[in-house]
Amino acid sequence: MRTSLLLALLFSAPAFAAKPNVVLIVIDDLGQRDLGCYGSTYHKTPHLDAFAKSGVKLTDAYSACPVCSPTRAALLTGKHPARLNLTDWLPGRPDRPDQRMSRPKIHAELPLEEVTLAEELKKAGYTTAHIGKWHLGGKGFEPTRQGFDINIAGDDTGTPLSYFAPFQNKMGTRKMPGLEDAPADEYLTDRLTAEAEKFIASNAAKPFFLYLAHYAVHTPLTAKKDVIAKYKPGPLGKQSNPTYAAMMEGMDESVGRVLKALDDHKLADNTVVIFTSDNGGLATSEGAVNGIPATINSPYREGKGFLYEGGLRVPFIIRGPGIKVGDIPMNSLDVMPTVLGLCGVKSEVKFDGRDLAPLLGGGELEYKPTFYWHYPHYANQGSRPGGAVRYEQWKYIEYYDRERRELFDLSKDVSESRNLAAEKPDVVTELAKKLADWRKDVGAKMPTPNSDYKPNPQAADGTITLRGLFGDAHGVQLRFEPLPHKNTFGFWTVKDDYLTWEFEVTTPGTFAVELTQGCGKGSGGAEVELSVGESKTTHTVKDTGGFQAFEKIAAGTLTIEKAGRHTLTVRAKTKPGAAVMDLRQVVLTPVK
Repeated sequence: MRTSLLLALLFSAPAFAAKPNVVLIVIDDLGQRDLGCYGSTYHKTPHLDAFAKSGVKLTDAYSACPVCSPTRAALLTGKHPARLNLTDWLPGRPDRPDQRMSRPKIHAELPLEEVTLAEELKKAGYTTAHIGKWHLGGKGFEPTRQGFDINIAGDDTGTPLSYFAPFQNKMGTRKMPGLEDAPADEYLTDRLTAEAEKFIASNAAKPFFLYLAHYAVHTPLTAKKDVIAKYKPGPLGKQSNPTYAAMMEGMDESVGRVLKALDDHKLADNTVVIFTSDNGGLATSEGAVNGIPATINSPYREGKGFLYEGGLRVPFIIRGPGIKVGDIPMNSLDVMPTVLGLCGVKSEVKFDGRDLAPLLGGGELEYKPTFYWHYPHYANQGSRPGGAVRYEQWKYIEYYDRERRELFDLSKDVSESRNLAAEKPDVVTELAKKLADWRKDVGAKMPTPNSDYKPNPQAADGTITLRGLFGDAHGVQLRFEPLPHKNTFGFWTVKDDYLTWEFEVTTPGTFAVELTQGCGKGSGGAEVELSVGESKTTHTVKDTGGFQAFEKIAAGTLTIEKAGRHTLTVRAKTKPGAAVMDLRQVVLTPVK
């Protein structure tokens, strides 16, 4: 009996030791194109570039949502945010009178009944640690209630209380958990990295799961002054933010230190390391420094908050035992089942994601993914409630608060610049049905009409200001472009596309019309009609020398006879050049 028991222990020990460790590194708001290995020439990421060469770098990797909390929930559960009813950052943006729709009610935290990656690995004998940003619930829903043995710095907040020690709020009434004692001016990214190194060192002799979720590179953009000084601001429209670049450098150094710790403890060959982000890079004026946004995701369109590629494409680099090949399409949903597959851990969970371990190992798997997104919210970055589906080369987007459908062929147009919806109605019909059927399957909650909707109200001095962000583009190509150097309706390349603004009038009368417009060389001269009801005025577009070379130009008068809600319509009567114009804003000023 004793001999049998001894033999059993001897033969079970190597199997236990052979379990691969798992290190999952998630960066906040990092765009795929921010890394050197993905094409950036402004940011310096030597450690990640080397890591990509030693592992597998995926180019068609997507986040489960264009904002943070839903993707984090998907990473840890393998389920769609819509199925979890956790579709926005927590607690989410409240409804506002300028929004046509009201958001659906969502969970304020990741429900405890959901099974997480940490819980499954812990059950399989792993020591588990969460270090960094949690943002999936506060008291009673902490990481330690979701399968993590250790939690450092994780709470309900989406931004750090401070990037420099002391790690507390400005009033000193709240501290980041586990970081109460810190040397003066210690940088948060460095401290979280040191905690990760300590965890690796203390658990080198047994299987572990380390979830290192940096707060960087999320706003408020904050970095060490000497590192910021190494970078010079560049032109608008390109990656050129020195503070963001410095945060990137700190993040890259962190990854290098974690990989070195694995090497130092001779764990690299038996550790699955995954590096990714929770959504695309922040490319709007939110959190900009000196007018320069955090990043630009070109050639991908837009960024965080949007259902375009810039908001959804993320870096994804993976290395580990048995991983040999694969630049395969994947989604955040695939992380949990794939990690469990790589670790040989069985789960009873019914995942929305796929176990891609066979593909990464060079094997075969019937794999023809369809990716879905559901974001029924207005984002801080300016996007509207909508849904999207990618099937083969096609990307279909629909908006829930207006009649707009968009279709792009990503094999030819990764920038999503040419809307093919009018040319490919059969494809639109097919993908719209796919998206609707999927929403029904996962129980997706939809926005509802906002009873408090009051669009573009008249100011106390009688003026009515109609900004591009609050207008509606109709047609095929015309669209609002939120990048700070644009912030305009552009791509007016189809004459019959047009614009509308709803607005509220309390004091009617006659109003002088002022346009903030730009027009490229050779495209001036288009005749544009502006109308409110039966009142109309005509404007001849001025060639300003560039579509983003904006000028304020008088465009006649309009008469509004009654108080209440009205609609301003802007239509092109002619289009002599490549585009009608870029239109940033319309102001109606009472004529006294």
